[in-house]
Amino acid sequence: MTSSRHPRPPELTNSSLEEIELNYIAKFSNRVPDWQAFEDAKIDGYRRAQHRFIGAGGSGKVNDTSVIPARGFTLSIMFVPPNQGNAAHTHEVEEVFFVLQGFLDVFLQSESGEKRWSRLGPWECISCPPGVIHGYENRSLEPVYFQVMLGRAKPELMGYADNDLYVRRAGHLE
Repeated sequence: MTSSRHPRPPELTNSSLEEIELNYIAKFSNRVPDWQAFEDAKIDGYRRAQHRFIGAGGSGKVNDTSVIPARGFTLSIMFVPPNQGNAAHTHEVEEVFFVLQGFLDVFLQSESGEKRWSRLGPWECISCPPGVIHGYENRSLEPVYFQVMLGRAKPELMGYADNDLYVRRAGHLE
């Protein structure tokens, strides 16, 4: 006989393996790309699709019932066509970009606007510390897929560096 060395969380104490399987496995083939996941994604140059797997990610969309419930982090896959990216922003927690396919140009930005760029390829990543302005662009000729993780189950909305975007940052939730 086997024994679990750690207790299940209260909400799973009486759950069957079938119930856990139904709620805690997410397949890419069942993900629906969300091209309106972020307020800046409505602007040409920032268009991208979020495929949510665990939690709502930085989009804050909690009405997506197809995602695995988040506990301590979120996980999404982003699809970014050539010549698209996202607006410079911060988070209150760390954010990780891990490239799966293609090339992603990432930047870190100072408060004065200075940017440091790096190109990431498959199996390379950046961990953006809390409060550090950052972002990315797909400057290649092919689409890029990359994994995004945020260090909290329900992170705050993105803190856009651009004031106009910051003021309307919750517009994608409406």
